Amino acid sequence: MPSDPNAADGPPAPTRVGVYVCTFRRNGPLRRMLDSLQVAADRAAPDVELGVAVIDDNPDGAARAVVDESTHTFPLGLHYRHVGAGNIAKARNAGLEAAMGIGEWVAMVDDDQVVVPQWLTELVAVQRRTGADGVTAPVYPRFPDDAPSFLTDQRFGELWGTPLKDDGSPVTDLQTANSMIRTSFLEQHPDVRFSTDLGRTGGEDMVFYRAALAAGLEARYSREAVNWEYYEGDRATWRYQLRRSLWHGNTMAVTELRAGRANRARLVARALKRGLTAAVAEPIARWRRGEPARLRYAVTESLLGIGLLLGAAGIRLDHS
Repeated sequence: MPSDPNAADGPPAPTRVGVYVCTFRRNGPLRRMLDSLQVAADRAAPDVELGVAVIDDNPDGAARAVVDESTHTFPLGLHYRHVGAGNIAKARNAGLEAAMGIGEWVAMVDDDQVVVPQWLTELVAVQRRTGADGVTAPVYPRFPDDAPSFLTDQRFGELWGTPLKDDGSPVTDLQTANSMIRTSFLEQHPDVRFSTDLGRTGGEDMVFYRAALAAGLEARYSREAVNWEYYEGDRATWRYQLRRSLWHGNTMAVTELRAGRANRARLVARALKRGLTAAVAEPIARWRRGEPARLRYAVTESLLGIGLLLGAAGIRLDHS
């Protein structure tokens, strides 16, 4: 029987993914992230090949030592680029450029996270099944064993955890802390980049992906490609949770206004509703049910409403 001229010769070529990690004063966590990426790369091979770009935003290039001392063996290499601007948007743009030169897909993670062993396999599986141009996945907080008990007793992870969706379902929001986007899409849309004027206040990630969606990005959700975000040291405190909630609400307002998703009046209404619900209605409802009021959690969530109000008033908080 003659051979089929349309049949593929041999196994399909592996999917090539370049992941970038922006880092700033976190050499220890960066090593931990690279270790987890090595496990994910080994799990996905040979079907998927991974290359890693470390984007060092330390002015003194402190993360170079992590790369120079590394024994990791990623199929597409471990690369280093120094930015040192103290501006996360500039670092992310450098990350896009570096990762685009590595593979046909650009993946994004943060230096204070670890990826699960199946992370890379699951991202690619969802993309292949759906044909999407982008894939995003959940990020869950992880507190150390010696963290104050209220952080887990009052379920502070609910503030920052990602709501679960069905695997492969369409999404209208993606997060740079755990996502993957087609390199060719970025090449075809050179205007879809991180806004450097938001590089110190935050929100550059939300604006980036909303611009991508507006440009036609079709994105899906991977339920199993989980990242764990570590809250250690002074981040495992109530003070940090309060500050982050205030900043997060402020960032939401700034990005909603820039994207045209809401006007100032709507943001004020949302802020008042969220603040009153979190600080008053929910604690009272829990008390009536005989449940703990979770007052620290209530106060923290109400600050998100205050952050929204500040953003609606045109006040931008520095993320430092």
